Amino acid sequence: MVEGKEHSALQVRGVVIGEGQPKICVSLTEKTAGRLLEEAGAAAALGPDLIEWRVDHFEGCTSVEAALSVLAGIRSAIADLPLVFTFRSLREGGQREIAAGHYAALNRAAAASGLADLVDIELFSGGEETIGSLIGEIRSAGAKTIVSNHDFGGTPPAEEMMRRLELALRLGGDLPKIAVMPQAPRDVLKLLETTVLMRERYPGQPVITMSMAGLGAVTRIAGEVFGSAVTFAAAGVPSAPGQLPLPDVRRTLELLGAGL
Repeated sequence: MVEGKEHSALQVRGVVIGEGQPKICVSLTEKTAGRLLEEAGAAAALGPDLIEWRVDHFEGCTSVEAALSVLAGIRSAIADLPLVFTFRSLREGGQREIAAGHYAALNRAAAASGLADLVDIELFSGGEETIGSLIGEIRSAGAKTIVSNHDFGGTPPAEEMMRRLELALRLGGDLPKIAVMPQAPRDVLKLLETTVLMRERYPGQPVITMSMAGLGAVTRIAGEVFGSAVTFAAAGVPSAPGQLPLPDVRRTLELLGAGL
């Protein structure tokens, strides 16, 4: 990507990511097919902007066929809401590890099915050439990509966070995402500084950034001010440290947005 190049917001099923208030995403984390479909219907009824299926929680995720069957059920349960397909690895805060080949196969199949609108690819789940190729395949199948990095070990310097987000763009990602763990208030400021710098350097390019846990909760509601296009909220049990209940997030975003 060329510094200063104009980019545009991302439209998915009528939801425009990167304009106005941050879009609210909730995650599905039940383990069985039946419970997942119930969870999907209940989550959709709360009115989020997007729904993410955290496939790593699903007990049948080692089978591509089983995952696609549940994916079809979720799509039916949430109607026309944008759907994010995410297998989060253990090393980045997920529930389990799977072989690299199966990880790629799951994500390719989800994209090819036409049921998932966005597929989350972990930035460091392989070498740059491998990840770039997988991103290209997913986009060719008609899905968009979130290219993510979750650092539970701390908060890197702003320059390193920028490097990761820019690498995600360079590899072809539609939505670069970074989530970091703060140890002190200045870590939260570093994350917000990085977010602003991305907006200045790549005008119009939507990104997702967050500082996790309670210390970083402010970053989940301040995206419209600093430049993060999506925030993750809890419809029930939080899927990551620091997630706030969806009604509280919506109300706070509306309050903050009214003053801008």
